[in-house]
Amino acid sequence: MEKEAIWPKSGPEPKGPYSPAVVCGNLVFVSGQGPADAKTGEIVRGDVLEQLRKTVENIKTILEEAGSSLKNVLKVTVYLADMDDFSRMNELYKAYFGPVYPARTTIQAGRLPFDILIEIDVIASKD
Repeated sequence: MEKEAIWPKSGPEPKGPYSPAVVCGNLVFVSGQGPADAKTGEIVRGDVLEQLRKTVENIKTILEEAGSSLKNVLKVTVYLADMDDFSRMNELYKAYFGPVYPARTTIQAGRLPFDILIEIDVIASKD
């Protein structure tokens, strides 16, 4: 199967040597995303909920460019800098990824790049 890199015109620029997403067959693999402002590249600071909102907006932009959407997300990995944010993150997470929730792993990652509080990667289908 051929793979195609996805570089959304209105999405945040990667901060390293990786594609924002890769499509292979009917699957979209979105690289770990954080709360970067797509226009400025600056990290959106604030609490974990503000950072979650921006992170999911970035994921949504990438998925749409790849021909998918949040409703097609099959697997999510959430990396939290502090597991004490788990309950609050979970409440807002439900609004984005329900009612048929994707499979998910949530881990405390300690210090995340650029001192962000949350990073998320997803796998979605195109159908």
